[in-house]
Amino acid sequence: MDIYDSANKLAAEIRQSPLRVEYNRLHQEVMGDETNRALLKEYKRLQMVLQMQAMSGAQNAPEDTARFAQLSSLLYMNADVQAYLLAEMNLQKALGDVIKLLTDAAGIQLDVFG
Repeated sequence: MDIYDSANKLAAEIRQSPLRVEYNRLHQEVMGDETNRALLKEYKRLQMVLQMQAMSGAQNAPEDTARFAQLSSLLYMNADVQAYLLAEMNLQKALGDVIKLLTDAAGIQLDVFG
């Protein structure tokens, strides 16, 4: 089997996987609410800012850290948003595991995966 045929088959399996189906269901539900959508957009923006600062060795701005903590607390109090974020993390972990398997098979090391 051609490597691209295998990749396309894997992509189809990922699209149909219970992890992806549940993530999509929760995504539609949570993002249908304007407040949730705005809060999650800010949460993800701050998450990226803090991660980029940490990776560059820069000190995180205290106001960004405090705002992220506030948003996290607020979002995780909502059961639907909490389930969505958990589904997203589970899907990301599964995809990370797949990428690790593929890079190992190719004999390349990505520092991201330690």
